[in-house]
Amino acid sequence: MEEGAIRLGIFAGAFLVFALLEIFIPRRSESQERPQRWSTNLILSAINTLMLRFALPFAAVSTAYWAQMQGFGLVHWLVLDPVLGGIIAFFALDFAVWAMHVASHKVPFLWHLHKVHHTDPRFDVTTALRFHPLEIAVSMLWKVVVVALLGAPVLSVVIFEVVLNAAAMFNHANIKLSEKADRVLRWVIVTPDMHRIHHSTRPIETDSNYGFNFPWWDRLFSTYVHDPKGGQENITFGLKEFQGKEPRQLGWALLLPFKALTHVQGWLSSRVNKDGTPKAGH
Repeated sequence: MEEGAIRLGIFAGAFLVFALLEIFIPRRSESQERPQRWSTNLILSAINTLMLRFALPFAAVSTAYWAQMQGFGLVHWLVLDPVLGGIIAFFALDFAVWAMHVASHKVPFLWHLHKVHHTDPRFDVTTALRFHPLEIAVSMLWKVVVVALLGAPVLSVVIFEVVLNAAAMFNHANIKLSEKADRVLRWVIVTPDMHRIHHSTRPIETDSNYGFNFPWWDRLFSTYVHDPKGGQENITFGLKEFQGKEPRQLGWALLLPFKALTHVQGWLSSRVNKDGTPKAGH
C-alpha cells in the first residue's frame, strides 16, 4: 500500500477515535456552533491535504528519499547507524517543529498566518486541523530544510509525520483525563490539559506550552505553564480581538492573513506622498 494511503488511513482512524472520545468523556461542553466550526476546520484540512499532495510533491518524505540517495545530511556524513540516526532525527525534527511554533508567535509575518489556528473560538479535535494553507506550506518548507540537513532516514520521517498528526489531534481533543493520568503523562507527552492553556486568550498563556509531541522543550526553555489562571473550566479560547462569529467562517479564515497585509499597506501609504517621498514629520 502507498505510504500516503497508510498515513491517510491512520489520520482518519485517529480523528474518529478522538471525536468519539469527545462525546463520551468531554472535558468541557463545547457543542455551540459545531456544524459551522467543524465544516470550516475540515475544509481547511482538505485544502491543505490536496496542496501537500499536488503543489508540494517535494515534501519531507520525498526529501528524505533524496538525502538517502545522495548521501546528504548529518546522518550520512557521520555514518551513523540507521536506527540511531533515525532516533536522533525524530527528536531533532520534534525540536525543529517546536522552534517553528515559537517563531510563529514571535515573527509578525508568521503570526499573521498562525493566528488563523488561534482564532478558533472552541477547542476540540478539529482545532488540530485548522491551519491556513500558507502556514502549512511554510511549515513544510521548514521541515524539508531540516530533513535535508539531518539526512533523516525515510522511515523516521514517515513515523514522525504520523506521530505528529496523531499527537496534535490528541492534545487538541476535548477529552477529560484523570488528574493522576494527566500528571504522569505530561512528563513524556503533551496532554490536552497542557496544550489547552496555549489556546487561552491571555497572552502569557498563549505564549506557553508550544509543544505538540513532547513537553521537554517547553520545560527546558521556560515556556511551560502547568495550570491556567482560573482553572481549565474557565479558559476563554481564541484571540481577544476575534470573539465574534467571523472565525467560524471559512472565507474569513482564508482571508485573515491578507487583511493584516492591507493594514500594513495602509500604514505605509499614510506616511508617504503620492510621488513616493516621505511626508513631513515621518
